[in-house]
This record gives sequence, structure tokens and C-alpha cells, in this order.
Amino acid sequence: MNDQRQITIIIAVILVGIVLLTKLFLIQVADDSFLKRAERNAIQRVVDHPYRGLVYDRKGKILVYNNPIFDLMIIPREFQVGDTTRFCEIFQIEKEYLEETYAAARMYSSVKPSPLIKQISTTDFARIQDYLIDYPGLFVMTRSVRAYPQASGANALGYIGEISSAQIERDSSGYYTQGDYVGLSGIEGFYEKELRGVKGVKYKMVNVRGVDKGAFKSGEFDTASVAGNNLTSTIDLDLQLYGEQLMAGKRGSVVAIEPKTGEVLAMISAPTYDPNILTGAKFGSNYMVLNSDESKPLFNRPIMAMYPPGSIFKIVQSLVGLQMGVLTPNTTYSCNRSLVACHNHPSPVNLFGAIRNSCNPYYHQAYRAMINREVSSNTFKDTEVGLNEWREYVLKFGLGGTLGIDLRNEKGGSIPSSSLYDRIYGEGRWKYSTIYSLSIGQGEMLVTPLQMANLAAIFANKGFYYSPHLIKAVNGDPTQIPLEFQVKHEVGVDAHHFDLVQDAMAEAIFGTAARAAIKDITIAGKTGTAQNPQGEDHSVFIAFAPKEDPKIAIAVYVENAGWGGRAAASTASLMIEKYIRGEITRPDLEEYVKAGKFM
Repeated sequence: MNDQRQITIIIAVILVGIVLLTKLFLIQVADDSFLKRAERNAIQRVVDHPYRGLVYDRKGKILVYNNPIFDLMIIPREFQVGDTTRFCEIFQIEKEYLEETYAAARMYSSVKPSPLIKQISTTDFARIQDYLIDYPGLFVMTRSVRAYPQASGANALGYIGEISSAQIERDSSGYYTQGDYVGLSGIEGFYEKELRGVKGVKYKMVNVRGVDKGAFKSGEFDTASVAGNNLTSTIDLDLQLYGEQLMAGKRGSVVAIEPKTGEVLAMISAPTYDPNILTGAKFGSNYMVLNSDESKPLFNRPIMAMYPPGSIFKIVQSLVGLQMGVLTPNTTYSCNRSLVACHNHPSPVNLFGAIRNSCNPYYHQAYRAMINREVSSNTFKDTEVGLNEWREYVLKFGLGGTLGIDLRNEKGGSIPSSSLYDRIYGEGRWKYSTIYSLSIGQGEMLVTPLQMANLAAIFANKGFYYSPHLIKAVNGDPTQIPLEFQVKHEVGVDAHHFDLVQDAMAEAIFGTAARAAIKDITIAGKTGTAQNPQGEDHSVFIAFAPKEDPKIAIAVYVENAGWGGRAAASTASLMIEKYIRGEITRPDLEEYVKAGKFM
């Protein structure tokens, strides 16, 4: 009996041993999941952040490059500090900040590194590097921020900043993690995917205290980061800098476009700011200062500000009237000032004279002929039908909607429709006398400075445009720019109608904008003085040059500067000469514009 019990116990022990040995075999040989867990505890994954792509101007001058910065990292378990006051003095931080940051890092992990001080400049790093050896648990991680050698083009170039939690949640690609930097505005934001590059990763062996013990498996699984694509901008840096000098101390916009391609040569938003202040450790505080500035330097006026176009819209009215067949070159109206105010000029005038002299009563009568065409016996209905037909022509000029420039937050302005007036006055309760201010670019009509410059490009091209854009090539390849910037947009007006308009615009320079004339360069332009109920009128001017073979189309909008023939026309004329000749031959005019005493 006892022998049988012993045999049973022996068999049970053997079976248990077999089970344990089998399980041990599965754990150590067949199943590597436990090995991987152990390795994860001993391996530290370090992301190798790539350099963002550089940005050049159209002539190869650097606009944006990368500047090294340093993040001071802390491993809480190893960190030791004796004299806290001295430590805070050396690293220029508050004691409360040190305590809070250390507590947050320890809560995250006592053995893994966390940032203690972010974005230390090279100057500050040189000052503190000799002290690092005195404080165990501290080490430095190198990163880079953007730098701008010319401190120009801030609103067009944009800036980068630390990614938000909301942006990470929207990131379907899984590229970003907390602490990454991302383009937030301008070219930096629109071309983020092209500029950001590809992250690399390195795996390091660490002991239980987090001390680096070398590369894991001799770097077998490490991957190198890939720098972002370099972008060639359409911006002409010399022209951009000059425009910013002319607009210093003023509010407004200058947009210059190469008509044949839609490439933006200059985009000035005034007032502007030095883009270098939105980099490094003081990004947050500097951003708050700019954001609270009443002059709104962060507001990108060329694409976001919306104004009545004023008299420059008379060119569009002329072309629409010609295409509709309502106007001909010989259509003549008197300068009847009982209809709307005007300045002194010969009367009556034909279409050429109306453009040259910017005759308000002419366009009041011409627009009425376009709108009220007796397509209905009902006066109200006739105006509604006419307005909607006219509006379809105007929309083709890139008005009433965004042009699709490669910048975020572009506004589209407004070309009012019959539905708008139905909401305001009631259906069937408005007619031409309600909307006649549209005839001279006032009323409910709004455009952006970018749209004004695009109009000048359309007039230069005799009826077509390419969507304005800021990038000329990606890694030197011009075919890599988005396809939408290579599409030709026709405005639906026969090319021969532009001959009269161009000739009249060239003559107008010697009428309403004589100071804009340049010897040996024929400018075709149109002034505007947009009414402003809150103060002095705004000065507006659009032009292209040379008239025979246009190289530049430009729009200038100077707020509260009065008559368009002064501030805006003078500024545009200097910009044109700077671009075409490369130098200024009229120092007196330049001084006049820089002084800004236009009234």
C-alpha cells in the first residue's frame, strides 16, 4: 500500500515537472513576448528629429534656415541639487518653476528623461554648459528652431510652434507626438508636410537607473532622420525688403504678382514684425505681446483684410459692359453730378474718357444700363435678374471667393447677390436706386488686396490669370508645385476688349496719378479712393508695367491716406521701378512716401 502511494507521488511530481519545464520552454524559447517586455524596460527609444527644409527667395537668397537650440533634460531619480538658490541663479529659473517641473517629471517617470528647460539658445548654452557636470541627472538634447537672416516677410513665411493636443488628435498620420514643432501659419503651415522631413529613431541600452549603456544591438534597428524638402519661394527678397521700408509706420498692404505665372513677387502687410521674435524660449510671451497689439501685426492684411475696391472696380465694370454688349467704345454719358459726386473733367465722355477721368456719373448710368435691361415688366424683378447676370460675370474675375493662394485663412471678399438684398430689404422691395453704389466699387462689395493685385494681372494678361502662389519649386523642381497653380483661368471677356482698357489705364496715369509716371516705363494703372466712415478715406492703386510686355502687376492699399493718386500710386510706382530697373531714380518721391505725410 505504501509502495503504491510512493509511486503515485513520484508520478505526480514528474508530471508537474514536465508541465513546468514545458511552460519554461515556451516562455524562454517559443514565446519571445516576455523577452520583448524585458527589452522594453531596458531600452530607451530616442527620436531623431529631422531638420526642416530651408526656404529661399526666387533668386536663391536664404529666407529661412535652422538654428540649433538645446533642451535641458532631467532624470528625476538621478537628479541631485544641493544649493537650490544657486542652481536657479545659474539656470535663470524660478524656484517654484523648478519644483513644479521636477514634480511633473517624477510623476511621468523617475528613470526616463523629461524636459526641464526648453529651447535654450546657443548663447545661454555656452554660459551653462560648464555647470552641467555638477548636477547628476541633467543632460542636453539638441534641436533646431527657425531663423530669418533678413527679418522680412513675416506674414508670408509664417512661424512654427509646439503642437497642441487638439492638433495631435486630428493627426491621422500618427507623425506627431507631444512636444513636436509644427508650422502654424504662412508657408510654414501650408507646406508643413514638405518641410517637416522624416523622423529617425535610435535605441539605447540603459540600466535600471536609466544610465546610458550604449546602442541596442549595435544600432541594428536605428534609422536616420531625413531632412525636409527645400522650397524656392516666388518672393523677390530685395523687392520685399524695399516694400516694407516704404510701408513702415503705415497700415495697409502691397501685393506684387508676376502676371504671366501668378507668382507673388512681394507680399507686404503693414505693420509687420520681426519673425525672429517668434522663435526660441520666448515664443509664448512674444506671441502674446504681438497678439494684443492694437495695430494687429499678426493680421495678414493682403489675404485677410477686406475693403471696398473703390474706383479700381470701374475697370471691371467697363469690361463686363463691353462683353455684355451694353457698352461700346463710343458709348457716351454726361458727367451728371446730380446722380453722384465727381471731380472736374471734360463732359460728356466716352468709355475711354470715363476710365481716364474716373467719372462716377458715367458708371452710375452705365451700370444701370447693365442691370435694368427690361427683361421683365416688373421693375423690381428686372433689377434682380440683371444683378444676378452681372454678378456671374464679376465672379469670373476671381472676386466674391478665395483665389486659393498657398496660405491659410484667405478671405474671399463679397460680391452681393439678389438674395442678400432680399434678406436686407425684403423680396421685391429693392431696385437699382438701392444698389447703385456698386457701380463705383462701394456699398456691400468687398475685396482683398490680393484680389486687387490679381485684377491687375488679369488686365495685363488680357483676360486670364493663374492662382497667386508663393512657391516656385520644391527641391529645385518647378514641376513639384501644386497642380492648381499651373491652371489657366479665363475670365470670359474677349481679349480685344482689353486693348481700349489698357490704353485708357496708361493715359489715366497722367490724369489721376501723374506722380506715378516713370520715364521710359509705360505704366497702366487706376487710382481709387475708398470711402471710410470711421475716418480718412483709404488710398488705393493698381497697375501693371511695362504696358507692352507686363512683368509686374501690383496693388497698394494704404489705410487712412486719402486720395489714391498720392500714397498708393507713389508707393506702387517706386515698387515697379525697383523691380524693373533694380534702382530708384526719384529720391524725392521715395522720401515723400517714407515720410508718410500724404494729407
